[in-house]
Amino acid sequence: MNRLKMKKPFIKSENYGFLLRMLMGLFFCILCIQIINAQNPPAKSASPAQENLTGLVIDKDGEPLPGVFIQYTDGTRGTVTVVTDSKGSFKMDKIPIGTTLKATLLGMQEKETVFNGKSGITIVLEEKVNELDEVTIVAFGKQKKESVISSIQTINVKELRVPSSNLTTAFSGRIAGMISYQTSGEPGYDNADFFIRGITTFGTGKVNPLILIDNVEVSASELARLHPDDLKSFSILKDATATALYGARGANGVVLVTTKEGKEGKLQVSMRVENSFSSPTKTVEMADPITYMRLANEAAIARNPLAELPYSNSKIEYTMREDRNQYVYPAVDWMDMLTKDITSNQRANINISGGGQVARYYISGAVNQDNGILKVDKRNNFNSNVKFKSYNVRSNINLNLTKTLEAIVRVHGSFTDYNGPISGGSDMYQKILQVSPVRFPAYYEPDAAFKGVNHILFGNYGTGQYMNPYAELVKGYRQESSSRMMAQIELKQDFGEWIKGLSGRLLGNTERYSLFNVTRNYSPYYYEVDSYDRISKEYRLREINPTTGTEYLSYNPGDKNINSTFYGEASLSYNKKLKEIHALSGMLVGTIREYLTGNGSTLSESLPQRNLGLAGRFTYSFSDRYFGEFNFGYNGSEKFDKGHRWGFFPSFGLGWVVSNENFWTGSLKDIVSKF
Repeated sequence: MNRLKMKKPFIKSENYGFLLRMLMGLFFCILCIQIINAQNPPAKSASPAQENLTGLVIDKDGEPLPGVFIQYTDGTRGTVTVVTDSKGSFKMDKIPIGTTLKATLLGMQEKETVFNGKSGITIVLEEKVNELDEVTIVAFGKQKKESVISSIQTINVKELRVPSSNLTTAFSGRIAGMISYQTSGEPGYDNADFFIRGITTFGTGKVNPLILIDNVEVSASELARLHPDDLKSFSILKDATATALYGARGANGVVLVTTKEGKEGKLQVSMRVENSFSSPTKTVEMADPITYMRLANEAAIARNPLAELPYSNSKIEYTMREDRNQYVYPAVDWMDMLTKDITSNQRANINISGGGQVARYYISGAVNQDNGILKVDKRNNFNSNVKFKSYNVRSNINLNLTKTLEAIVRVHGSFTDYNGPISGGSDMYQKILQVSPVRFPAYYEPDAAFKGVNHILFGNYGTGQYMNPYAELVKGYRQESSSRMMAQIELKQDFGEWIKGLSGRLLGNTERYSLFNVTRNYSPYYYEVDSYDRISKEYRLREINPTTGTEYLSYNPGDKNINSTFYGEASLSYNKKLKEIHALSGMLVGTIREYLTGNGSTLSESLPQRNLGLAGRFTYSFSDRYFGEFNFGYNGSEKFDKGHRWGFFPSFGLGWVVSNENFWTGSLKDIVSKF
C-alpha cells in the first residue's frame, strides 16, 4: 500500500523554542552593551581653543543671502544656530577651533565649512541642480544620461502643454519614435491611439505600450486624463535593452511618466484658466439633394437599364422649385440642421507646492469641460448634446522620516461625467452621413387631424424602417460617470552607513475604479404624407406607428463596472565608484500585481488575476568612455499552465563615448561636443 509522504519542514517544531531563546539572548546582550555605554561615557578631552567668528554668506554670483541658517553642535551648549541678516552677514561667539559649521537655505545646496580659528570667512552656496538635467528616467530608476545605452526618448514636458483636455492628443509630431493618430474627436472618447514598436509582436492587432505613472501600470484612458501641469518627466523606452526589465509586458514599448513633487522653498501657487474653441478640421462634402437624386437614378440604370427609377422627374422638378412645400418635397441638409460649426471648451487648474527640509508637498486640482457640436432642440427639456466633464485631484507628500529614510505618500483621484446621445456622438455623426436628404423631412407640422398631439411628428417612410437622425438625437440621452481613486506609499532607505552605495525601496499602491451609465429615452412617433393637394398646398398625414410610440421617458440602467488593483514593489540598488575610473551598479526588483473585478459572470472571472516578477540590471563603465549593461526580466502569470507560467527575458548592450577619448580635443570638440 502506498502511503502519503509529507514534506519535511525547513525548521523542525522542537527547534522553534531554541531559536526564540537565542534571539532573546542576543537582544538582551545588545541592550546591556547600550546601558553600559550610556553609564560610562568616554573621558572628555581637554577643551579646544575658542575664537569669535564673523562671516558672510553669498551665492555664486556674489550676491548676499539673507535668512541662511548657520549652526554647529557643541558638547556643552548643544546645537547653536544663528541666521544671516539682510546683508548676508552673521556673527558667532566662542566657537571651538575645528568645529564644522553647516549652512542651509531652502532651495540651496547644504554646505559644511571647518572653522580654522580665522574670522571673516565667506561661504558660497549654490542652487540645487534639477536632477532631470543630469539623469534619465529608466526602468525602475534613474541613470546618468551619459551612461544610458538603451534607446530612450525623453521629452520636455512643457511641449505637452497644448490647448486640449486630453494628454494623448499632444503626442503626434512631438515624440520621436512614436506614431500617434486620432480616430474620433468626441469629448470623452477622443483618445489618440499610439504605438512605439510597430503593430504588435504580442497579442492580436494593435496593442498599446505598457504605461506607468509613478511606477504603477495604468490604462491609456488614465494617461489621457493626466493634466500636463502635473508632469515632471515623460520618457519612452523603445528597444529590448530598455524594456527587458518589464518582460513580456514591455514587448510593445514602455511609457514612463512621473508626477511633480514638492521642493524646498516658499509656498508657490500656480493657476491657469483657459477657454478654447474647437471645430471639425474637415467635413465630408455632401451632394445637394437634386444632384443626389440624379446620381441615384444614374446608378440604378447602370445596374439594370430596365429598372424603375428611384426618383421620378416630377419629384426632381418639384423639389427644385423655390415655392415648394418643404414637407412634401423635402430637401434636408441634415449636417447643417443637427450640428454647429464651432463649440467652446473650458479648463482650469491650480497647484500648490513648497516645504522645508523635513516635509515637501505638491497639491493640484483641475476641472475640464468639453462640449460637442450637436445642436440642442428647444422642444426638449433635456440636453442631448455631448458634454464631458473631468475632475482631477492629486497630492504628493515627501517626508524625511530620518536622515536616511524618506517616505512619499501619493493620493490621486480622477472623476468623469459624460452626457450625450444614446448611441454616442461619433455614431450620431455617421447616421447624419447615411440618411437620404429627400426621402422624408426631419419632422412635420401637424395637419388638421393631429393638431392636438403633444409629441413631435417625426418624418419617416413606408413602415418606419428608415433611420431619422433628428429623431435619434432628440429622443433621449445617455449619462455615464466614472471614479478612480489611487493611494500609494513609497519608502526609500539609504543603507550608506553600513554599505556605501546601497539603497532600498518599498512601494505599495492600491486602486479602486467604478463606472455606471444610464439611458433615458422615449419611442418616437413616425409619420408620412398620405395625400397632398397641390392647389391648396395642404397635406394629410398618416401615423406609421400609433401603438409603439410613447410620450414619456423610459429608463435603462445600462452597464456597471467595479474593480480593484493592488501593486507592490521592492528593490535593492547598489552604486559604487572605484578609483574614480570604474563605476559599478546593480539592481534587483521584485513585483506583484493583483486584479479583482466585481463584474465576473463566472467563477473563474471572479477570481483574482495575479502576476509576479523579478527583474535586474547590472552596469559597468570605465573612465566614462566604455559602458556595458545587462538586464533581465523573469515574469510569471497564473493565466498559463504550470509548466509555462514563467518567462525569462534577458538583454545586454555595449556603449562607447568617443568624445571622452583623449584624442577628441580642440576644434573637433568644439564642433561635436558629444559623440
